[in-house]
Amino acid sequence: MPDATPSATPLARTPPRVWGVGALCHAIADTLDARFNPVRVAGEISGFVRAASGHCYFSLKDDSGQIRCAMFKRAASGLDFAPRDGQRVEVSGRLGVYEPRGELQLVVESMARAGEGTLFEQFLLLKAKLEAQGLFDPAHKRPLPRRVRGIGVVTSLGAAALHDVVTALQRRVPHIPVVLAPASVQGQGAAAEICQALQQLYALALPGAPQAGAVPIDVILLVRGGGALEDLWSFNDETLARTLFDSPVPVVAGIGHETDFTIADFVADLRAPTPTAAAELCAPARQEAMIGAALLQDRLQTAAYRLLDRRAQALDVATARLGRPSATLARKQLALAGTAQRLVHALPQRLQARAVALQRAQAALAVAAQRSLQAQTHRVASLELRLGLLDPRLVLARGYAWLTDAQGQALTQAAQLHPGQAVQATLADGTAALQVQSVAAN
Repeated sequence: MPDATPSATPLARTPPRVWGVGALCHAIADTLDARFNPVRVAGEISGFVRAASGHCYFSLKDDSGQIRCAMFKRAASGLDFAPRDGQRVEVSGRLGVYEPRGELQLVVESMARAGEGTLFEQFLLLKAKLEAQGLFDPAHKRPLPRRVRGIGVVTSLGAAALHDVVTALQRRVPHIPVVLAPASVQGQGAAAEICQALQQLYALALPGAPQAGAVPIDVILLVRGGGALEDLWSFNDETLARTLFDSPVPVVAGIGHETDFTIADFVADLRAPTPTAAAELCAPARQEAMIGAALLQDRLQTAAYRLLDRRAQALDVATARLGRPSATLARKQLALAGTAQRLVHALPQRLQARAVALQRAQAALAVAAQRSLQAQTHRVASLELRLGLLDPRLVLARGYAWLTDAQGQALTQAAQLHPGQAVQATLADGTAALQVQSVAAN
């Protein structure tokens, strides 16, 4: 009789639970909240963005990882500093899952500075060093050329910045050739590639350097799209900074967004907020150039018409003179005859004038001689009168006598006399011999 006991069978395996996506995210969030929250994290800020709503979004990172963070407006309003990329901070918050995307997220409730990040510290040190060496000095900044023959562009072939720049240049200056020197703009070795690309363009920018058919470069655009501090780090290279400083032509830097700053921005001759703006700075709108050309054309045309009018008038005058050569010849002959007639009569008239002048001179000389003779006669008479008044005989005639001694010397003082002395007295009408009887002095 067969055994009626049923044979043993293995237990059936319980199938795994099928989760809904939202339920799974919610369960993970609950687990994180129960296991970690509240949590305090230290790291370096990267990709910091403050939305128009006032919420802040960024990542915290270190050498081994990073986590997305959100800081809502209420918590952000309590910050006593402005967070920026590369800054090292300590944050407190709660780990959770952003369920619409299933992303791990740290909701930051407070933030405090914990010292600058390593990359940002390197950036500040290099910036201070190059600034002290004068690489940022405004005196070295060159203005953009007004007339551009060729534009050089340094960027990555796959970068969106290249498309933006080419589009802007094609729209504004389609007639100006563009020379692209491709280079990596992110990652290891990118700075060296950028330097090499710049040197290639410098060879076309040096005076007399371009070969036959090559495009001469008058301005260079160094462009790249936006990104975090580490994404733009190749533009904070010291060798690149010195290569930019040695550029033979102006360099326009359009790196990242308006809030992004790199060492290359400070060294370049001009910084643009975006790659598109960099292209627009070195390429004036075609319409503006056309208007300027039209104004120059009008001025040139007006000047040409005025010159033609003056030349036409001069030609009319010359034609009128040349059309009647007999009249011109007659005028010249008449003028020649008049000159000959004046020449014939000129010599007798000149001789007659000289004769009249001579006669006048002779008459004037006679009058002058007569007047001089009369003047000299009067002068002689005056002198004769004055001399006569000095004649000593006139004095003697008034009763005086002139006494002399035996030698004929004049006796004018009583001291010259002595009793018995023989003297001679000269009177007005003769002389008398006298003898001194006595001498009495006054």
